Amino acid sequence: EMIKKKKHEYSIEYIDHNYKELLIPSGEYGKHLLDKNALHIWPRGEFMLIALANLDGSFTCTIFAPNKGKNSFEELQNKNSVQSYFTELFPDFVPLIPNLYDQWRTNPTSSLAIIKTYPWNVKEKVLLVGDSAHATVPFYGQGMNAGFEDCRILDELLNSSNENWKNSFNEYSKIRKPNGDGIQDLSMQNFIVMRDKTADSKFLLQKVIEKKFANLYPEKWTPLYSMVSFTNIPYSLAWEIGIKQENLMKKIMKITNIEKIWDRKEIMQKMYDLS
Repeated sequence: EMIKKKKHEYSIEYIDHNYKELLIPSGEYGKHLLDKNALHIWPRGEFMLIALANLDGSFTCTIFAPNKGKNSFEELQNKNSVQSYFTELFPDFVPLIPNLYDQWRTNPTSSLAIIKTYPWNVKEKVLLVGDSAHATVPFYGQGMNAGFEDCRILDELLNSSNENWKNSFNEYSKIRKPNGDGIQDLSMQNFIVMRDKTADSKFLLQKVIEKKFANLYPEKWTPLYSMVSFTNIPYSLAWEIGIKQENLMKKIMKITNIEKIWDRKEIMQKMYDLS
């Protein structure tokens, strides 16, 4: 009904990847077969496999892969192709799931999409929060939190306006729209990081350098992940700061022999001067 209203924008963008969940069962006596305190990622460039621990000793795993083309879901249509795919690309994963093909055949393959819409309200009558306003892909783990943040901001606006619903709804829509876009941008960026860059030694070195600088000068540098996950910095602002940080780090990583001299004082000073 909101879309039928004049001047109400709406779009849904399906990305070129689908996903399927698998389950690593618990070991003997409910023991976890992998480190339960880590996010496990098998990065493979255009696709990846991840695993997260459950309380019962099992792991929920998700394969994210292209819909079509090489190493895609399109290629995995029978038992031989599925077994070959995992044996070749994830050899250490295969022994953890004895019934791999049964799970593959039974569990659904699902799509991934980003929804954008504006405004998020119709006067003081209807208001969108959470996924109805800014559904995103799951690669930052912030979907539910973004919805809770919507509620917090709305509550603050209602309190400060003596519960003027019309003004609060209009202001909420203006304030939260950039942050809905922000978490969507952050999520897509982190998909690339997870599936590709976590296997890149230079990227990993960059993160080590950033961590050292943040420890030395916390007032000058908060890592992007920390801004998003552990502060109330708006998603849109975190996205902007993250772009500036990345541009700065491109200059640092181009320094000759950075792999050998990254922990020298002059490198930290260079970052300080640029930040």
